[in-house]
Amino acid sequence: MKGRGRIIVINLLIFIALFGLVTLNKELFRPKLSTIPVANVLTGCFPNFIAAYLISLAFVNAVLLRYPKWGRIIVYTGSVVIFLILTMEELKSIWGASTYYDPFDVLASGLGSLFAILTFEFFNSRRKKTMKTS
Repeated sequence: MKGRGRIIVINLLIFIALFGLVTLNKELFRPKLSTIPVANVLTGCFPNFIAAYLISLAFVNAVLLRYPKWGRIIVYTGSVVIFLILTMEELKSIWGASTYYDPFDVLASGLGSLFAILTFEFFNSRRKKTMKTS
């Protein structure tokens, strides 16, 4: 599979993983760990972290497979936009996902977006090293 089809399939898998992980957290981890204060905060923030990370990875995926001229800018801008959308959702519920403001959710969204950027930088540097050696 080449080009656009590969990007679509990988991004579809990313969104399936997002749905699955958020559901797993909601149905299994949160109820079981709700009595432990730190775990309760972490499981509460996990959906924001994983949403920011995996949705931002959709940009990373496209850039790493297509090598556009402005790839780094696309990844950074995409990650920042995802962070801003999730932060706006936290401040004022747009889609009904958030019922009250939680600063830990904003922090988790920021960390998810940052991890996506770090993932891009890691794979981009590996790709550049591979290109230099070949």
